Amino acid sequence: MSQAVYRILRPEGRVEKGEKVPLDDSEKLVDMYRYMLKNRRVDERMTKLQRQGRIGFYIGSVGEEASIIGSVMALQDTDWVVPCYREFGAALVRGFSLYEYCCQLFGNAEDPGKGRQMPNHYGSGKLRFVSISSPVGTQIPQAVGLAMGLKIQGRKEIAIVYFGDGATSQGDFHVAANFAGVYKSPLILLCRNNQWAISVPRERQTASESIAIKAQAYGFEGVGVDGNDVLAVYKTTREAAEKARQGKGPTLIEALTYRQGAHSTSDDPRAYRQDQEVDSWKERDPLRRMRAFLINQDLWSKEKDEQYEKEVGEEIQDALKRAEEVGPPPVESIFEDVYDTVPQHLKEQLEEVREVL
Repeated sequence: MSQAVYRILRPEGRVEKGEKVPLDDSEKLVDMYRYMLKNRRVDERMTKLQRQGRIGFYIGSVGEEASIIGSVMALQDTDWVVPCYREFGAALVRGFSLYEYCCQLFGNAEDPGKGRQMPNHYGSGKLRFVSISSPVGTQIPQAVGLAMGLKIQGRKEIAIVYFGDGATSQGDFHVAANFAGVYKSPLILLCRNNQWAISVPRERQTASESIAIKAQAYGFEGVGVDGNDVLAVYKTTREAAEKARQGKGPTLIEALTYRQGAHSTSDDPRAYRQDQEVDSWKERDPLRRMRAFLINQDLWSKEKDEQYEKEVGEEIQDALKRAEEVGPPPVESIFEDVYDTVPQHLKEQLEEVREVL
């Protein structure tokens, strides 16, 4: 089945005939690539960390970086991000530090969540980056509610919610899309269609021509974009954001991309897909495409690339070293963070735990 997919950059980094680069800020163009590269190197390093037994779990976004970085960079800092679990790149753009991320993965005393969430479940109220949940798709109706709250208060902020193609098979997606369409929520629904919902391929998710087309049933626009083209994702998201900000309702963006690695460190993709498929998508790798474009525009070079790789490696190593030296969260926080005033029965339980420890 065919699907219209918007693209600006060809796989070799050349601009499509008739298209224009959607921003003239050379520094921002370079930042797009730098964020994508850092995102990938962090994912690769943390996966190794899990294999070494130093963290319990990891889930990355190798191959999907353009869909994440391009979309979040098209928003304003005051807009809200409701992530799935592959959006660490979006958190990086928003200002979530690598050290904080490492602390969350270890669940130590410096973890903003105080060790109460499994790895990859981070969030930040000050960055307007909503905490991640494990259940598939539950964040989508929550994002609609958040967006409706902004609308009711008469604010100009909008929200974006990320999810994978597998989440569109959940009832949460359809309930959320229906509500968002009826009430014109100032929301962007961004589906990272990475072709696989763990071991279930896209063609087993839906008989529809595309995921984007599903928006028509709920009365709003759905668009398909090359999810490995960071510039196309940026432009498409920027347009959707402007529409939402003007009170014209939501947009469903289907970013066609590919999950190059495993679903998570608990998965072995060799059991259900062929290497030839993975290799064909690597030819359309988002980092390779953007790097080639920047070099063609004299904004980047092999030397700069090598230098930045070195800087990122050192930054990751430093953050890990510092985070691993931090001890566990204080046991008192389990009791003290429940109520504003700790009731007597929790005080007694705390004393019992202290005696045991």
